[in-house]
Amino acid sequence: MATTRLRAGTCPPSPTFKTRANSQGQQLFLVDLFRERRRPARPITFERPSYRSYPVPDQQLTVVDVPRDLARGRERGFADPPDPGLAHQLDEVAFAHARRHGWSKSRLGDARKGIRILLSLQDTPGAVITASEVAQLDQISIALQPIRDILATAGMLDDDREPSVVAWFARQIVSLPDQMRDELSTWFEVLRVGSTTPPRSRPRAEATVRGQIRHAMPTVHRWAAAGHQSLREISRDHIQQALPASGSQRSLVGQSLRSLFRILKARRMVFSNPTTHFRTGRPETRVPLPVPVLRLQEALISDNPARALIAGLVGFHALRSAQLRSLVLTDVRDGRLHLPDRTVLLAPPVRKRLSAWLNHRAERWPDTMNPHLLINMKSGVRTGPVSNVWINTTLGMACQAIREDRILYEAISIGGDVRRLCDLFGLSVKGAERYTDTLHHRDLDEEGIG
Repeated sequence: MATTRLRAGTCPPSPTFKTRANSQGQQLFLVDLFRERRRPARPITFERPSYRSYPVPDQQLTVVDVPRDLARGRERGFADPPDPGLAHQLDEVAFAHARRHGWSKSRLGDARKGIRILLSLQDTPGAVITASEVAQLDQISIALQPIRDILATAGMLDDDREPSVVAWFARQIVSLPDQMRDELSTWFEVLRVGSTTPPRSRPRAEATVRGQIRHAMPTVHRWAAAGHQSLREISRDHIQQALPASGSQRSLVGQSLRSLFRILKARRMVFSNPTTHFRTGRPETRVPLPVPVLRLQEALISDNPARALIAGLVGFHALRSAQLRSLVLTDVRDGRLHLPDRTVLLAPPVRKRLSAWLNHRAERWPDTMNPHLLINMKSGVRTGPVSNVWINTTLGMACQAIREDRILYEAISIGGDVRRLCDLFGLSVKGAERYTDTLHHRDLDEEGIG
């Protein structure tokens, strides 16, 4: 029903007023459809502690760096941190970090104690703390990694640690002439960090850097012992004499020397590249051989759930060590292992060992945030993967040896079907042929497998 809305305190309009109002039409309203608009309530926000004021932008430089005797400081007692606000904020970060990663009370207590000691020793209160300063706590037997994790979370860590490969390389060239050291240092830096200026190159993996330097250094040391002061003095005759006659060693040494002189020639540090037009061949491939059955059986029935699971995954499905390290909990579902390149249906013995490991993992590290399937005492309180050394040490033998044994057994069982090997184990055709070519090898016949 349409009605005319009147203001409160007014009289009804007269007939004359109605006539004038109706000449232009009437404003009609529906009852109870118009309400007063209210301002929306301001959302409730919870303020979180802010760490933007730290680290301080300016830092007081020291004239002389005097080593700290922390052992003596522990005997006499350390002073309180000069900035209580920063100490309180880092305490909050430490508690939150420990709660998220399932730290024990002793681990958290040692980390808080170490941070308070570092704050009391600061020349500039509120400045960033370097990893070198954290390393001083090793004098009083305080774990360093938890402290670095907390400081990094709070944005208060300056990781100035030198990579181990840099110190290792410095030891390799310490006895060489100055000019030769400069040339090798240029080669090392290009390999390690790459080059953004022409000729551009990408950084190599640390294992590749170490391998090339390791194969080139004996030859370089012989040249230095013969009286050469620079690699500019090296000719094709020197390269010819340095290369082994044949085999994998000739290929590895030749590739390392070729890389060295190619980079130096591109940087105009040598006049010519003496390694051009030398054929060094390719490294010889090793024939895959089976592993002793008793050692593999011992690993499969081990009381250590981690060892039994690793042995099952490698022994049944031939996973690489890198694949084992990168597996996360969500990769295992519906009885299958979901790898980046393929999906593996887990064998029943592997499922049994996987269930035992997951139960042990949940009991041993109930509050861990590490998403990886395999964790240990060190990685359980962090989020990174386990190391390759831990994989092989826990297994009791080389993971690669068991992988080769498994693929070799499959190649023999299926009569050398290359396509099936590629599908089962993610091999390339060349990689699969390495196993099929050994079906009638005399070493396998002696073992009674062929």
